[in-house]
Amino acid sequence: MAKRGSSSRARGDKPDALAALQAANEELRAKLTDIQIELQQEKSKVSKLEREKNQEVKQIKEHEQHKSTVVVTELKVKLHEDKMKELQAVRETLLRQHEAELLRVIKIKDNEIQRLQTLLNAVRDGGPDKVKTVLLTEAKEEAKKGFEVEKIKMQQEISELKGAKKQVEEALTMVIQADKMKAAEIRSVYHLHQEEITRIKRECEREIRRLMEEIKFKDRAVFVLERELGVRAGHAQRLQLQKEALDEQLSQLKESDRHLSSPKRELPYASGAGDASDHSGSPEQQLDEKDARRFQLKIAELSGIIRKLEDRNALLSEERNELLKRLREAESQYKPILDKNKRLSRKNEELSHALRRMENKLKFVTQENIAMRQRTGAIRRPSSLNDLDHSQEEREVDFLRLQVIEQQNIIDELSKTLETAGYVKSVMERDKLLRFRKQRKKMTRIPKKPVVETFYGYDEEASLESDGSSISYQTDRTDQTPCTPEDDLEEGMAKEETELRFRQLTMEYQALQRAYALLQEQVGGTLDAEREVKTREQLQAEIHRSQAQIEDLEKALAEQGQDMKWIEEKQALYRRNQELVEKIRQMEAEEARLKHDVQDVKDQNELLEFRILELEERERRSPAINFHHGPFTEGKSPLQVYCEAEGVTDIVVAELMKKLDILGDNANLTNEEQVVIIQARTVLTLAEKWLQQIEVTESALQQKMLDLENEKELFSKQKGYLDDELDFRKQSLDQAHKQILELEAMLYDALQQEAGAKISELLSEEEKEKLKSAVEQWKRQVMSELRERDAQILRERMELIQHAQQRIKELEERIEGQKRQIKELEEKLSFFGHSPSGHMHKESSKRKQKVSPGRCPHLGEREHESHRAEPGRLAQELEGKESSGKTGEEGEIQKKFQSVIDHVGSTAKHRNAGLRGKARTEARSEEKDQG
Repeated sequence: MAKRGSSSRARGDKPDALAALQAANEELRAKLTDIQIELQQEKSKVSKLEREKNQEVKQIKEHEQHKSTVVVTELKVKLHEDKMKELQAVRETLLRQHEAELLRVIKIKDNEIQRLQTLLNAVRDGGPDKVKTVLLTEAKEEAKKGFEVEKIKMQQEISELKGAKKQVEEALTMVIQADKMKAAEIRSVYHLHQEEITRIKRECEREIRRLMEEIKFKDRAVFVLERELGVRAGHAQRLQLQKEALDEQLSQLKESDRHLSSPKRELPYASGAGDASDHSGSPEQQLDEKDARRFQLKIAELSGIIRKLEDRNALLSEERNELLKRLREAESQYKPILDKNKRLSRKNEELSHALRRMENKLKFVTQENIAMRQRTGAIRRPSSLNDLDHSQEEREVDFLRLQVIEQQNIIDELSKTLETAGYVKSVMERDKLLRFRKQRKKMTRIPKKPVVETFYGYDEEASLESDGSSISYQTDRTDQTPCTPEDDLEEGMAKEETELRFRQLTMEYQALQRAYALLQEQVGGTLDAEREVKTREQLQAEIHRSQAQIEDLEKALAEQGQDMKWIEEKQALYRRNQELVEKIRQMEAEEARLKHDVQDVKDQNELLEFRILELEERERRSPAINFHHGPFTEGKSPLQVYCEAEGVTDIVVAELMKKLDILGDNANLTNEEQVVIIQARTVLTLAEKWLQQIEVTESALQQKMLDLENEKELFSKQKGYLDDELDFRKQSLDQAHKQILELEAMLYDALQQEAGAKISELLSEEEKEKLKSAVEQWKRQVMSELRERDAQILRERMELIQHAQQRIKELEERIEGQKRQIKELEEKLSFFGHSPSGHMHKESSKRKQKVSPGRCPHLGEREHESHRAEPGRLAQELEGKESSGKTGEEGEIQKKFQSVIDHVGSTAKHRNAGLRGKARTEARSEEKDQG
């Protein structure tokens, strides 16, 4: 009963608790709705406040922007006015300087004109004879001076050229000797290469033949085995058919036995007939069982033989594949030898081209030799004493003799080269013939009948058509199959080789005949060596005879008592004339060489300028790298130094490496952990090596930079020296040209005067026109010089103006940079100012109006510095105040910040005004210095 009461009580309490929970839930829901409403109201208030704040910020920004635009426009107007004033001042000063320069030049020209007029009056008073004498004496003196100076210069240059010529000749002899030695070395190396090539070819051919013989032997063995396998397979198939036939016979016999045995079972009482049938059927069954056993044994034997043959076939196929691989390897090894052979054939073609060039040179030399012989034939003999050209003839004969000796040497060298080339060709052709003969001896084989695979084996009468039973192999001579005969082919190859050899020989013979015919045509008859020797001996005998006659005549004159001095004087005069002619030629050649040298120097100067510009451009583009790093200390590793440079001082690389070694040797770790540790250690060692390599490359780059700097300095020195030399040469030429023009102009003015009328009458019209043109040219030159001076002055002035404009642009850029700084400060203010009031804005605008734009009288330098340092501190204060929520202090801080910004704007304006004043003073000082 008590239990029932307690359960009824619990049932009564449950609805009360549920009702209380529902009431509490409804109350909480109502509170939640109230809170949500309040939250929405707060959000709307916050959004309204943010909108108001954004509007105020926008108004402040627009106001500040308007003020800044006004200030910028005022500054631009002031700058434009200052610029125009400065330009006007510069223009006025330049005009004054130009006018003063023009007046100075006019005064100089007037003085020059007055001096020339006085000279002309003096000349007019003195008369034409005096003018003639004065002009002639002046011209003679100037010509003498110029001639002596030029003579000294030319003598010095001749001595220098002689020394240079000797040096060049010595260098040429050295180069010729070195070329000859090099040619001999190349010939020897060529012969050695040819011998090596022939040896390699022989070895390769032997190896290829050996491999081909092995392949042929293996192919024959495979062919025989395949044939046997085919025969055995046909035999096995026949046995299989026989077995199947026997099986069928056995099955028939068994069926007949069953039919015979069935009546015994049905009639067991007929005992006599059953016994007879048993006696009659037992021997036939025994025979059938024996045949069946025999056939089964045969079938087992045949299956074993078939397995053996299959195994052997597999082995043979493997051997065949290996042989094919070896053949491919041999072909791949033979390919570089073929490439080498092709390269050597190309070299042979180049040598043949060189031989042709040498043959052409030989033809040219023979032509020169013939022309020299004709000259020697045209030399006439001395007939009298007046013909005193004996010394010159002797010189010419000696010169011709030397040329003949040189040409003979060249011909001998060419013949040697031709012999060596012919020897090389003959050796190569002999090797080819020997190779073909060996191939003919080795490659003799008995022709076989073709064999083909059929269903029951291989048939020798059919043609071989299947791809599986034949192997096609290829050599460098023939493509053969196991069934093709080779004797006819070898004979055909030998015939073709002999025909080719015969054609080559006939072509060489025809070429030699053509060369011989050309030589005969050039000589003008048959070319005979004996005749050449005879003509040379005759000429030498005639020369000796003429020398003896001259000596006899000189002795006769001495005995008669006649004087030999006039003959010696005549010879001396002749020699002197010859020397002077040679000197004139040398001077002309020297002049041409000097012109060529001047042109070369100009070209070299241009190249050096281009190189210097390139180096300057490279130096300008390349970043400023400091290569002067200290080397690594001995106790530290490069990785440790790099870690310390990066700021990681806790890690010691040596201890880390030791720990990694210990951990790698630790047996408690797993294999993966040990592998990771070993990999980390290898990475560290590689990093150290890489850093060492970087150090080496850094030192190499530093050395390269030093070399480049030295090269640049050397180039600049060379350029300066060449510029100076060019300027000196140009100045000397211009001065000489000016003197010539001035003299011609003076002469023309003298001829135009009344006193020089007679002299002008003596001159021809061409000379008068020449003088007129010279005077006009002189006038044009003077005017061009004046214009050049004026243009140079104007260029200098324009450069000054451009410099001033550039200075003004720099100042404008500085002002714009300061404006950007001001804008950044204003943006920071707008970022930090969260709730500015309208009253605050008005106060700040009043303060701005009170502060003058050009100066800040109530702040000193220390206050400026404190205000410059204030924005960051004020920003921190603003952030702190925002977190705490104290709005009153925010207003005070914002007021301070606004006053700081006003002060920064005023100081910036004051600084801009100071910079403009400095720029003006600097421009004026530069103008004064240049004026």
